[in-house]
Amino acid sequence: MADRSAIEWTEATWNPVTGCSKVSPGCAHCYAETFAERWRGVPGHPYEQGFDLRLWPSRLDQPLRWSRPRMIFVNSMSDLFHEQIPDDFIADVFDVMVRADHHTFQILTKRQDRLADLAPDLPWPDNVWMGVTIENRRFVHRADCLRTVPAAVRFISAEPLLGPLEGLDLTGIDWLIAGGESGPKHRPVRVEWLRDLRDRCQEEGVAYFFKQWGGQRPKSGGRELDGRTWDEWPAARRRLIAA
Repeated sequence: MADRSAIEWTEATWNPVTGCSKVSPGCAHCYAETFAERWRGVPGHPYEQGFDLRLWPSRLDQPLRWSRPRMIFVNSMSDLFHEQIPDDFIADVFDVMVRADHHTFQILTKRQDRLADLAPDLPWPDNVWMGVTIENRRFVHRADCLRTVPAAVRFISAEPLLGPLEGLDLTGIDWLIAGGESGPKHRPVRVEWLRDLRDRCQEEGVAYFFKQWGGQRPKSGGRELDGRTWDEWPAARRRLIAA
């Protein structure tokens, strides 16, 4: 668990699960896998097993120990709805989020079908935001599964954005994060893809957050789009700040 995060749209991370496996093109150059595999075979290191999936029951109560409210990205080093994570463990994670209601939790998945299957049996308090990653037009249907989830905030991460998101329905979506890929093998993002999403969000009342252009490093291209930064937040976040 990290008390501070360099990710612009969150404040901290909590990883009761680490490790994952690839399911779509956005996973090809996974930053989490690259980091974890550096430590494979190092005795005693948290990533001694590399990016193989691992449950960490000892980390479940970590958010309960933080008294200051934080915005927490859940499983930045995994996917909470991975098929190898037992239903009971996912339920335990949600139980902690219910109890730690002074925090706001952000969950992001590429496994929309399992999310939709489990959602009716999970609690959805106002402090749990649910999102799906959509990297190109082939996966815009992930938003349809997200719409079935009774989360207070539903969001889309279009990062890494690998193509235009033609056919994306923003109905019932509160927030969209867009950004380019980073790393030595990054696939460039095109400005027209970003502008199209921004303009559609503006037209449909969806908060738009432009995270980065990407490049060799995450900060290489900066964060400005058409001469300004776009750091819009969903209404739930604005209400928290006002309170």
